[in-house]
This record gives sequence, structure tokens and C-alpha cells, in this order.
Amino acid sequence: MATTASTAADHSLASVTLEVTDPEAARRFYSAFGVDTLVHLRASEAHSTGFRGFTLALTVSGPATVDHFVGAAVAAGATVLKPATKSLWGYGGVVRAPDGTIWKIATSEKKDTGPATREIDEVVLLIGVEDVKATKQFYTGRGLTVAKSFGGKYAEFAPGRHSPVKLALYKRRALAKDLGVPADGTGSHRIVLGGTADTFTDPDGFAWEAAASPAPTPS
Repeated sequence: MATTASTAADHSLASVTLEVTDPEAARRFYSAFGVDTLVHLRASEAHSTGFRGFTLALTVSGPATVDHFVGAAVAAGATVLKPATKSLWGYGGVVRAPDGTIWKIATSEKKDTGPATREIDEVVLLIGVEDVKATKQFYTGRGLTVAKSFGGKYAEFAPGRHSPVKLALYKRRALAKDLGVPADGTGSHRIVLGGTADTFTDPDGFAWEAAASPAPTPS
């Protein structure tokens, strides 16, 4: 059974920083992709192989807009992991950016009701965890508020007032399968979550730091 909470979190995800080998190249890619306002970039040579354990998921208005974002990503150098296609739940596709970050673009609509746009309705940072219930308890203990919870399969936290990105938990292997990649991976996640509290690392190795400022809000 799903549970919900309508109150805003005392503590929440305020920013997302991707650790990349070449920040300037990554900046050019994300600008062309159309998501440069959603993430911060930081130079890093941290070792990382295989699945990094997360995806950034964009929800948009219709299939034409999904195709627009997938096309923009590919034109800028992304690799298609799952071509955009119809499914039972809607329409979507998955791409991997040149820096290795996996992005999912989807809509619940199966038919377009208007032309493609560059508008993003919702952004969710889905992190793959070994034990959803235990990690959810860890985060609620740090002041985050659960907005949705489906047993040990999925949990979503209330977003911060100034952040365009919502945090959610999914089982790691299920997330990898959904994205079309092997679940194995070693080394750094190459992502840092900015919070409204102190610096810490969660049970699955995702690092948090006190955010100096919230992530830019999409225009």
C-alpha cells in the first residue's frame, strides 16, 4: 500500500553535483541537451566502472518532447541505452551522457496533444539501493519527509522548496534493469547530493554535503 505525506521536508535535496573528468565539455553537452540548469558540475578523476547506481529522470508533456530531448542528447554526443518507445505506462527512452551519467526521459502520455517543447515537468534523482526500507528509515532519521512509499520497492521524498530535483529510492538491480544496463559497478558514484543539513554518506555510499546554494531553477 502506498503512503503519502503532504508536508514539506525539514531537510531535503537542495542541489545535485555531477563529478566529471572535463567540466567544460560536460557543460557544453548539458547546455545542448537542455538540462544545464538542473545540475552543477565538478572536476573529478575518481575511479568508477559500470553502473554508478543512479539516474536522473525527466518527466515531460508528451512523446514529441521526449523525442526532442533524446534527439538533442544524441546530437550532442550521448549514447542511446533504450530507444524512445511506447509501453504500458506511456512513452520514454534512456540515454547515457558522455560523462557517463544516465538520463531517462519519459511521459505518461501515449499521444501528443501539442508540439514538442523544451519544458520539463518534473525531475527525479533515482538512486539504486540494496534495501529500500532501511535507506528510507536512514533518510527520515535525517529529517527528510516521505511523500510516497511502496513497501520495499520504492520511496520518494518531499522536494525542497528551492530545488528542481526530487529524491527517490529504488532497488539497485531493478533500476539497472529498467535503464537497460548491468547492475554491477565499482568505485565512485560520481555524484554529490547537496542538502540543507550536514555532510554525511548514506548506507549505499551516496555522499551528501551542505549545499552552498540551491540548484538553479529551470526557466
